[in-house]
Amino acid sequence: MLIELADEAHDASVAKEAEEKLSEASDAIRKAEVRRMLSGEHDRLNAIVSIHPGAGGTEAQDWADILMRMYLRWVELKGFKAEVVDFLPGDEAGVKSVTITVTGEYAYGYLKAEVGVHRLVRISPFDSNKRRHTSFASVFVYPEIDDNIVVDINEADLKVDTYRSSGAGGQHVNKTDSAVRLTHMPTGIVVACQNERSQHKNRATAMKLLRARIYELKLEEQEAKMQEFSKDKRDIAWGSQIRSYVMQPYRLIKDHRTGFETGNIDPVLDGALDGFIEAYLQMRSGGGKAKEA
Repeated sequence: MLIELADEAHDASVAKEAEEKLSEASDAIRKAEVRRMLSGEHDRLNAIVSIHPGAGGTEAQDWADILMRMYLRWVELKGFKAEVVDFLPGDEAGVKSVTITVTGEYAYGYLKAEVGVHRLVRISPFDSNKRRHTSFASVFVYPEIDDNIVVDINEADLKVDTYRSSGAGGQHVNKTDSAVRLTHMPTGIVVACQNERSQHKNRATAMKLLRARIYELKLEEQEAKMQEFSKDKRDIAWGSQIRSYVMQPYRLIKDHRTGFETGNIDPVLDGALDGFIEAYLQMRSGGGKAKEA
């Protein structure tokens, strides 16, 4: 209606208002469609994100650090809350491992799109000969299990270690002997938390991480049993590259599952991940592949 009025009156201000209203409507429809695709049993839950570098020393550890920053920026842009609960710094730069809890509606539903191996190709800033390097880092995402989901953990099955927090300093770590590491002996799962000054609080957070990991393991075991009867078996494991971030000899980020890609890589590394996430959700819901020119 506004567009017709603008055409009749040749009024630029009305035309601009019409374009804004159309853009708002399109955005609302897109958001509603994304929410429709977030229909998984645990999609509404908070998320636990763990990042680990692959082989390659400092180069790979720096890539893991870049990914950590990318996800923290995405959390900020979404209006969610992130907390770094475990942080092991690299020998020279970057991180050896990091675990982040993300609090926000549908955090797990969104971030499950990031599970897998992420590949970086660039001229290494750590190579004096300025050679091109390929680095890998794996991203694992688990739903944060709420109190309505029961995961029984026998205290006798736990090995509890306490130690002094370590790291580069700042808000991520402290200097007391309050850090807690839990090893679940039956599964071999190890979790740790060191961001609180209270050993009690660190243990409580570590138990929350452990519950999520054990629950996810149970889900994977169930899924594996179901996949025995399915020809379309997908393996998300170390080496199953899901996305490539190429900085040299050209600039391109491409998701190999969906075909979605962009040459405008800086905003993506600064947290603009929604295009990739929505393309993945669309593919999972049967909408096919999406591609950005």
